[in-house]
Amino acid sequence: MYAIVEMAGQQFKVAKDQKVFVHRLAVEEGKKVTFDNVLLLDDNGQVTIGAPAINGAAVEAKVLKHLKGDKVIVFKKKRRKGYRVKNGHRQSLTEIVIENIVASGAKKAAPKKEEAKKEVAKPAAVKPAAKKATSTKADDLKKIEGIGPKIASTLVEAGVSTFAELAKTEPAKISEIIAAVRGKHVTDTWPAQAQLAADGKWDELKKWQDELDGGKA
Repeated sequence: MYAIVEMAGQQFKVAKDQKVFVHRLAVEEGKKVTFDNVLLLDDNGQVTIGAPAINGAAVEAKVLKHLKGDKVIVFKKKRRKGYRVKNGHRQSLTEIVIENIVASGAKKAAPKKEEAKKEVAKPAAVKPAAKKATSTKADDLKKIEGIGPKIASTLVEAGVSTFAELAKTEPAKISEIIAAVRGKHVTDTWPAQAQLAADGKWDELKKWQDELDGGKA
């Protein structure tokens, strides 16, 4: 028996007694932890798929230890700019062992799947939902010169998740939002870059970014 479950923002295929390394969990070593976002269960060939998760199903695990992963070197260079940056990173991880896979909710997932099919049969109800999902979709803010993963996540948490929203935000306000992120960040060009991205002018944006130095003009 195995399951596909989401743990700490990642999806894993797990089985009983399997050891897994996940992103750092806020749980003490030796403690139990339960993951209830089970997407798929396979019980000796009988497969149950969630919609998107299986009601009542869960994966129970025990935290073995906290550790750090292997060092990853990130090196950036721009030709003819004198720009060279080298950083090292070790991801904080948690080693867990899968103790049990609970499938008690597998049978309850079927009615929800049927209800979802009935709702799709109503064109008037489906179209507004599709438009709503598209309008709230976040953009990849890391495409803006000077914005890395940490800054991007900080901006999204503050409610700035799209190029259009970033373009409307003053540089001073952006600096205030990311004040807790370590390092020196020049935000002067970020709104203008975001406007080009929002307008789909990628060639123009890339040409400008080749002239920038970490987001600074």
